[in-house]
Amino acid sequence: MSRFKLGDLVGVGCMVDSCQHCKACGSGLEQYCENVTTWTYNSPDRVTVDITRGGYSDSIVVREEFVLNIRHEAKDLAAVAPLLCAGVTMWSPLKHWGVGPGSKVGIVGIGGLGHMGIKLAYALGARVVAFTTSESKREAALSLGVDEVVNSRDAGQMAAHAGTLDLIINTVAVPHDLDAYTSLLGLNGTMALVGIPEDPHPSPSVATLLGGRRSIAGSLIGGIAETQRMLNFCATHGILADIETIRMQDIESAFDRMLKSDVKYRFVIDMASLKEAAKM
Repeated sequence: MSRFKLGDLVGVGCMVDSCQHCKACGSGLEQYCENVTTWTYNSPDRVTVDITRGGYSDSIVVREEFVLNIRHEAKDLAAVAPLLCAGVTMWSPLKHWGVGPGSKVGIVGIGGLGHMGIKLAYALGARVVAFTTSESKREAALSLGVDEVVNSRDAGQMAAHAGTLDLIINTVAVPHDLDAYTSLLGLNGTMALVGIPEDPHPSPSVATLLGGRRSIAGSLIGGIAETQRMLNFCATHGILADIETIRMQDIESAFDRMLKSDVKYRFVIDMASLKEAAKM
C-alpha cells in the first residue's frame, strides 16, 4: 500500500533507484549501492538503460522508496529543494560522527554546502567554527549562527584552534593543503571531505594523522532514511537553504555568477519559466 496520496507534498532527491538488496542498501545507505545507484539525472536507468533527466523535468517517475515527505509549508518549497542535496550532504557526516551538544565542529568553505553545515551543526547544539579565505564573508557567516570565523590565510588564527576540533567538514572543491586543517583536529578527530576537486589534493602528512589518531574520510550525500530525518529536523527547527530563485532563461548568467561565487547560497530554477519558454 502506498505511503502517499494525491496532493501530498513530497520531494525527490539525488537518487531514484538502487538494487535494494546489497549490504549498503540494507543499511539505508543507498548512495553507496554495490550494484550501482540510479541518480536523478545523467545516470543510466537500471532497467531501461535510458539516461535519467530528472533534474530539469516537470514530472518524474520514481520508485516509492525514494520519495520523501515534506513537512515544510508549501510557500517554502523552493528553499526546501537544496536540502535534498546540500542539506543531506552536510547532515550525513554530522550524524555519522555523532555531533551534538559539547561537540566542536569546523566548516571549511561558506557556500552552498557550507552554509547548510553551519545551520545544521548549530541546531544540533555544536560549537561551530567557520573557515574561509575571504574576510568579506565574516559577517555573513556570523549571521548564519557560527560561534567563530577563522580566516584560513591567517596563520595565527589557525594556530589558535590547533588540536581543538572534533569534526571538520571540508566543502572546498579545489586542491589545497589538507594538513592545515588536520592539525586542528583533536584526539580521534576526523576531517570529512565532501567537495570533489578536479585535480587531487596534495598528499597529506602521515605524521600529522598519526599524532592524534586523526582521520581523513569522505562522505557522499545521504541515504533515504537519513534524508527524511534531516527534512523532519529542518521542518521542526525552521531550517531552510538561503536561495535565489531564477528563471530557466537566466541559467547561463547564473552559471557564470556561480563560478564567481556570486550567489548566497544556492540558485533554484522556477520550473514554471520552462513552460513560458516553450510558448515563445
